[in-house]
Amino acid sequence: MSPPPLTPEDVLLVEAATSAFRSTDREGLTFHPAWYDLPPDGRYAAFDATVKSRKLESALDPEGLSSTARAVLGRIGHTG
Repeated sequence: MSPPPLTPEDVLLVEAATSAFRSTDREGLTFHPAWYDLPPDGRYAAFDATVKSRKLESALDPEGLSSTARAVLGRIGHTG
């Protein structure tokens, strides 16, 4: 059985949670604040949207890397 459709408010929260914005704290990156307001089905929807986005980014990148992979490599000092 499929989960119920997301409310319009939850759709907006999914959009926000899958955006590139990430704040940091003493321990590193944090979840987007919208993540905490999503119901479980909304969190699954956000995860699925993020996976699709990373696949598209990788397909468009000359080296097959997503923006997440590039950010991690940049953070550890990889120069390619």
